[in-house]
Amino acid sequence: MKRPQPPPPSLLDKYRGAEFQPLYTATVHVTGGEARHGRATGTARSQDGSLELSLRMPPELGGNGEGTNPEQLFAAGYAACFHGALNLLATRAQVAIPDAAVTASVTFGRDPVDGLFTLTADIRISLPHMDSAMAEELVRNTERICPYSKMARDGIACVVSLDC
Repeated sequence: MKRPQPPPPSLLDKYRGAEFQPLYTATVHVTGGEARHGRATGTARSQDGSLELSLRMPPELGGNGEGTNPEQLFAAGYAACFHGALNLLATRAQVAIPDAAVTASVTFGRDPVDGLFTLTADIRISLPHMDSAMAEELVRNTERICPYSKMARDGIACVVSLDC
């Protein structure tokens, strides 16, 4: 089995195409389970079979907490993506950050704009033993290129369609 390697810093090379260039698509199918509610008793399965998990409401929202929830999945994706982008930039700058850590907290709550729901995210980066000015520059540059940060800041192209 081939040993896992980080992606090459060449991923940071600018793309000059006129349209969005897809590199990878993750597809996950969610069903509702016993309560017929994906968030409360659902199951999430990725198309390639590498992800299969039970979705459950957290106790704070009236659930039993015996599974993961969408906010945890989003936080995991955000933290992993930010960590990866941080490492790509550090590698390109020839800066070692072996102890780098990213913690993402995603909060589900009420939206004062429409009275319904929204998410907030808090991303905390730990870069121990690094000069603070260099760490700040690395984090700010990562914030500019991380797709999750761009999505949180600028929104995301989204198409919702109905299959009958």
